Amino acid sequence: LRVYSLRNEQQQKLVEDYFKNAAIPALNRSGNKNIGVFTELKPTGLTKLYILIPYSSWDDFLTVQEKLANDKVYLEAGELYLNAPSTGPAYERIESSLLKAFAHARKLQAPAQKPRIFELRRYEHASESAGKKKLEMFNDAGEIDIFKRLGFRPVFFGETLIGELRPNLIYMVTFDDMEAHDSHWKAFGSDPEWKKISAIPDYADIKLVSRITSTFLTPSACSQI
Repeated sequence: LRVYSLRNEQQQKLVEDYFKNAAIPALNRSGNKNIGVFTELKPTGLTKLYILIPYSSWDDFLTVQEKLANDKVYLEAGELYLNAPSTGPAYERIESSLLKAFAHARKLQAPAQKPRIFELRRYEHASESAGKKKLEMFNDAGEIDIFKRLGFRPVFFGETLIGELRPNLIYMVTFDDMEAHDSHWKAFGSDPEWKKISAIPDYADIKLVSRITSTFLTPSACSQI
């Protein structure tokens, strides 16, 4: 998961064009499918682009840069981004997180291509042990199954191995609009199975989650998600 901080529309266009014309085609040629490119629904401060790139294995992740460096079509198509001068950089900064898919949601699920919004949620934990307990709640206690049953259409669930504000986990769900978002979360909160799970003392949110950050996103024109 990459987050680009952008100062103006020129930078945003340059980065989006890079993914549209260079990065996404090259990654697709290497076997990486369903690349997500998202903008914030209600940005504050610098504009940000969120990029989601799934990898099937560690080797896939570790060799991707070498593959891109030897891809002449990619290098030519991405030249303006790759060689942007210091006087006119393509972006301000990139923040990257390496996420490991949950045991019960090992593959990214791309929803049907139609107008929709995405919610990216990060749960921070006070300790590594609290993070592992929350993973257990998602995987073994059935929280992921509740999301699917209630129609949240989850895209991915990931444990942050490398990135900011660790320990944390990050996941993405999608809705037709904000009204659907609100109704789905209302249904989740009143779901009997959720009430049963969340009532277990070891799974109390006050023990496992110290902070929740929710970011609403919309897909860019070039996004494959």
